[in-house]
Amino acid sequence: MQPRRCNRPALTKVSELYIGLMSGTSLDGVDGVLADFAGGRMQVLQHASLPFVDAHRAGLLTLNSPGDNELHRAALAANALAELYAKVVQLLLDRSHTTAASIQAIGAHGQTVRHRPQEFDGTGYTLQLNNPALLAERTGVTVVADFRSRDVAAGGQGAPLVPAFHQQVFGRPQETVAVLNIGGISNLSVLDGEHILGFDCGPGNALMDYWCQQHTGQPFDADGAWATSGRVQPDLLAALLDEPFLAKAPPKSTGRDLFNPGWLATKLQQFAGLRPVDVQATLTELTASANATCASSYGKNSKQLIVCGGGALNGHLMRRIQAALPAMLVRSSADHGLPPLQVEATAFAWLARQTLLRAPGSLASVTGARGNRVLGAIYPA
Repeated sequence: MQPRRCNRPALTKVSELYIGLMSGTSLDGVDGVLADFAGGRMQVLQHASLPFVDAHRAGLLTLNSPGDNELHRAALAANALAELYAKVVQLLLDRSHTTAASIQAIGAHGQTVRHRPQEFDGTGYTLQLNNPALLAERTGVTVVADFRSRDVAAGGQGAPLVPAFHQQVFGRPQETVAVLNIGGISNLSVLDGEHILGFDCGPGNALMDYWCQQHTGQPFDADGAWATSGRVQPDLLAALLDEPFLAKAPPKSTGRDLFNPGWLATKLQQFAGLRPVDVQATLTELTASANATCASSYGKNSKQLIVCGGGALNGHLMRRIQAALPAMLVRSSADHGLPPLQVEATAFAWLARQTLLRAPGSLASVTGARGNRVLGAIYPA
């Protein structure tokens, strides 16, 4: 007799493609990546970005502080953001010749307009404008969003969320590595074996961008060229650095709720008559000094500081950080395989994957929460 053959269906390979979308406190636009996590490794296959139109950016800025008809304006701003997210997703799919059906999920961070953890009632809140339901409708892809709320509910800061991802990408066995993300606000990750520390340092590009826009009409100080032509004002710098948040021990997080034009105007009241270019030079020095102090205080065992985010593209700022950290080698994340403008978006692709795997995305050692937590809300395709 001939043995009977059992016709088994071929095993279908599960896609490990994820999209990450990030619109940060710099408010310059949306960065998106298509990442492949197959085989336990991470590879960015495509990157795309789109800017905010001026009206949308201005609307998001006004929502950082109390104003008239906030709920209506916030809802429409969230819709506009989801539409822009969908356009970035389509760019990623088109450029990579990938179908929406092959994407496991989109991790969409949303736009932070208020961040007040542990305040008011002891729990506080964090608010990222987004319309993930609309994004799922527009793209036909499962969307994971609202990453920060669960950590805040667990008593944490809800930020930063990138240190666990930094460990996956930049961590080295038996070596301490410091990673500095300079977006609108700066945050530091210290990766020391199994122990991971992370916290917000203070202002990143937000104040520099605001001042540059006000006085030159340019959205940012390209390569720090304008700041380079000015002189740092020591008394103003001392006043700026005399901000209690900067001296506070972690866990801690901040945002435009603190470091905003109103905060800067208050600091500048006693310094009338300064040249705008000198204020710009001083604001750049503020970011460099605050970040360098954090790195030297908490990452002193690291021989290098890996910098990502838009601030890594500011050559003058990078040189000022290096001057303040002679014992560390300050280098862009591009030198370590991931360009600065792709890091955060890739982190939220990774966080979406963690959510679908029911694996923790936040770290209690970073946020101060009662434990590590699975993050995000899922909107199925």
